[in-house]
Amino acid sequence: MKLLEFEAKEIFSKNGIPIPDGVVIRSPDELRRLLDGFTDEVVVKSQVDVGGRGKAGGIIITRKADAVEAATHLFSFPIKGLIPKAILVEEKLPIEHEYYVSITIDRTTRQPMILFAETGGVDIEETARTRPDALRRAGFSPLLSDVPGFLMRQILGDAPKELGPVINNLYKAFCASDALLAEINPLVTTSRGVFAADAKLIVDDNALARQGITANRDLTPREREAEENGFSYVELDGSIGVIGNGAGLTMSTLDLIAHYNGKAANFLDVGGGAGRERVMKAVRLVAGMPDVKVIVVNLLGGITRCDEVARGIIDAGIDQLVITRLAGTNEEEGRALLAKNGYQMLDTMEDVVKEAVKEAAA
Repeated sequence: MKLLEFEAKEIFSKNGIPIPDGVVIRSPDELRRLLDGFTDEVVVKSQVDVGGRGKAGGIIITRKADAVEAATHLFSFPIKGLIPKAILVEEKLPIEHEYYVSITIDRTTRQPMILFAETGGVDIEETARTRPDALRRAGFSPLLSDVPGFLMRQILGDAPKELGPVINNLYKAFCASDALLAEINPLVTTSRGVFAADAKLIVDDNALARQGITANRDLTPREREAEENGFSYVELDGSIGVIGNGAGLTMSTLDLIAHYNGKAANFLDVGGGAGRERVMKAVRLVAGMPDVKVIVVNLLGGITRCDEVARGIIDAGIDQLVITRLAGTNEEEGRALLAKNGYQMLDTMEDVVKEAVKEAAA
């Protein structure tokens, strides 16, 4: 789950990373009472969890006298469709140089990896694309409590050594938060020292309870409903809904859809032993995505009974075409029920996928 900037900065600060003086407000009126603590210029920042806020107009540098007007504007200014519920107002730092640093997991080596660049700011993605050598990388054992000194020297190169303690503390924050990504962009040097001018922290969804987070804000309403019903569910960007039982079978179905040049809209693993009502909920959930044109139901009936699956599909009563492949327990009963109610049931997984791709393209 992505944390908002001010939430990430609170965690960074607790781990010894300097952050600018600032306040979080939930209405412009709050700011009127808090401005006395600032000098002449401030930075007013929309708190939405999307990238590219600066380029989208979500960060305003302004004089203190105009800060309330800027905050009023941002509270009603959508960024990528999101309206902020909070605004962060910070002192404007006397920046001398901007750097980039992040810590993530290298999935190949299964180790933490530090990424560092001597040019930070809004164009870091372009820098990484056009000048990959400008981004230094270093992985190290997750059993270490600190970044090894020789790796820190390798990462920093000619950059100021004062950045080292901040990067080490970023690693501590990364570990303490069960994070998948901890990022400071830009990490700035000033006449007063080093500061995290921005902050990004993504917490592993599997560790939310351990972090005291009760609800995953990143979930869409359908993903939240799926979680409440115990479904493994992922939303994609295609037009073919996919329901299977077991992650392996469901993912194989997605692979086959891609093989035949189709695009899956979502992925739902209904689990083992799914009965009539559970299947009905799954079909309605998958059909609820606006772009879904056709739904593939691909289930193996072991504990799961094919006749119960068929009844669930029929009960769902959705408008989209449902193409089914059921094999196993009570297969013939399931086939008869579907045929009686006008649903397609094909013999193989390949037949089902090819038919779904054809219907989605029609």
